[in-house]
Amino acid sequence: MDIIHYFTQHHAQLFYLIAGVSFTVELAVLGFSGPLLFFAIASVFTGILIHLGIISGWESEILTVGLLTGIITLLLWKPFKRFQNAGGGPDTSSDMIGKQVPSATQITHVKGHIRFSGVDWSARLAADCQVNIIEIDTQCIITGVDGNIMLVKPV
Repeated sequence: MDIIHYFTQHHAQLFYLIAGVSFTVELAVLGFSGPLLFFAIASVFTGILIHLGIISGWESEILTVGLLTGIITLLLWKPFKRFQNAGGGPDTSSDMIGKQVPSATQITHVKGHIRFSGVDWSARLAADCQVNIIEIDTQCIITGVDGNIMLVKPV
């Protein structure tokens, strides 16, 4: 028996497979951002409804997964985003965080450089910084890291 014939006869298993692939792509490629997560949850529920015999036929199954995706998205979008943005405590991704360093150039919200351990590092003002510019040779503190860019505030 080939795979296509199997899934045309076993719709619930097809929706479970779609959910598994969607979860995998969501976690591995999209980084748990949301869109496929809600679709995957809806696919699992649709598979359960098919398995229980509550719905049958491709049209009603596809309509069900679409409606459930919309409903689940409406119910879970804000809590999911709140969970993602909850933070997780202070940034400890670098041992440079908390160090006081001099600015090597003017530092703005867009660009600049600091000097640390004899090396000039790319820097910019932290998002919550109250000033718009840190002048050259001004002491600043590293508050975070964004890739290879140090986020700083004046001391």
